[in-house]
Amino acid sequence: MSKSHEHRREIILSFIRENPNCSSKEIHEGISETLGYATVKRMLQNLLLENLIVVSGNGKGTKYNISTSYDLLHPISVENYFQKEIDERKIKNSFNFSLIRDTLSSVPIFSEPEINHLTKLQNHFKQRSSLLSGNEYHNALERLAIDLSWKSSQIEGNTYSLLETERLLKEKETASGKTKDEASMLLNHKEALDFIIANPTFVSPLTVSTIESIHSILIKELNVDRNIRKHTVGISGTNYKPLDNEFQIREALDQMCILINKTENVFEKGLLTLVLVSYIQPFSDGNKRTARIVSNAILINNNYCPLSFRTVNSIDYKKAMLIFYEQNNVSPMKEIFH
Repeated sequence: MSKSHEHRREIILSFIRENPNCSSKEIHEGISETLGYATVKRMLQNLLLENLIVVSGNGKGTKYNISTSYDLLHPISVENYFQKEIDERKIKNSFNFSLIRDTLSSVPIFSEPEINHLTKLQNHFKQRSSLLSGNEYHNALERLAIDLSWKSSQIEGNTYSLLETERLLKEKETASGKTKDEASMLLNHKEALDFIIANPTFVSPLTVSTIESIHSILIKELNVDRNIRKHTVGISGTNYKPLDNEFQIREALDQMCILINKTENVFEKGLLTLVLVSYIQPFSDGNKRTARIVSNAILINNNYCPLSFRTVNSIDYKKAMLIFYEQNNVSPMKEIFH
């Protein structure tokens, strides 16, 4: 999407937000941009498809309003967002109890065009996979395990290169100058991936205990507490404060599992898992690693293409998660998921 098009979308959305129950004619006449009426109508139709606005009435009596899903889905410029320092940003600094229970239970995460795009990618994956022999498919999964283990660990600050990761996972050869914990983190990723590939139905249905089990594999020999944390944790780079009560954390995880189990669309299942495990921060460490593995486990269980995150910039990933923590907005994370 071009910057000029995005700018025009934001102007239309801002006008509707400030002038609820407005008509397309009022929007056309009220915005500062020089746009034809047909262009405004077309953009309104696209915003409807993206679930950012809702319509009431019909014909000349048609009125437009911001949807209840606007805060969750509206586009955010990551670059502009982080031009403000931490203390200058207006954020949701505590856990939003209604997010899982109310908003995400009633709002589709992906628009119809986005679902169509993801479905085309999935069909392409299925077509290519069907042409592979059993041995070739196994090798492809091994490649995925290496890529995901490397990238997921790199996001967490691990300094192993991709080549060093491959040597470690294939030949158990540790890299010189690296810590034991870095090697353990990578080996744990591989073990977790091997486990979910061998036991694809382990996350169906998703439960708190299955999440705890995968987390236990990921933090083995890393001096990290197992199971739901009983103390406060902080997240670097943000003033968002996760829940600090063990029973509330478990309740939030239970609600998350109920939401994901009843969600029919597999892409939504995967993305919801990716953001919500990280948002809840149920463990003292290893939350985002657990989120990525469990999300992939859900995709694999449904015979969907897993995500290696290999081409994802680590900084972009962290910024997208910070925006979800602070604004409960999933738009930047959707870009990464695509």
